[in-house]
Amino acid sequence: MNKYILTTALSLGLIISLSACAKTTSPEDLIKEAGLELPEPVNPIANYVTWRRSGNTLYLSGHGACEGKSVLGKLGDDLNVEQGYQAAQLVGLCALSTIKLAVGDLSKVKQVLKITGMVNATPTFTDHSKVINGFSDLFVTAFGDDGKAAREAVGMSGLPGNMSVEISAIIELKE
Repeated sequence: MNKYILTTALSLGLIISLSACAKTTSPEDLIKEAGLELPEPVNPIANYVTWRRSGNTLYLSGHGACEGKSVLGKLGDDLNVEQGYQAAQLVGLCALSTIKLAVGDLSKVKQVLKITGMVNATPTFTDHSKVINGFSDLFVTAFGDDGKAAREAVGMSGLPGNMSVEISAIIELKE
């Protein structure tokens, strides 16, 4: 009997240990592990909302960076691809803050459905996709393969306030 109790206790301890190891890391923790920090979400600057939810779908309005930290300028003139990538990453951090504000916890994201990335660029600039990768790579850091989305990366002759990057997204939430 004592042998049975000891075996059961050891098995139970192993199961508990394995469960603790199997616990997934939260998107917020993954962002911190990458050396990044979520900023305070922004308030709209015009007649719109920064997010709208319908059922388990969350729509994000076009975002720049939070806290007035948008990188300003035109890709191909004022900024290079690396600076654009960093600008898109800042936009991604702001978008993640908005998602967290909207649903309370980034772990509620099931998958990222669509990203529309707009790059303030010269007519001859052709690396829009490399710039928007700053946003996409961040979302994959936070959500793994569920952070990969259908995507557009397009050039614009200008963006509000001379922002270098503006990005909107459609997110599917867990039920």
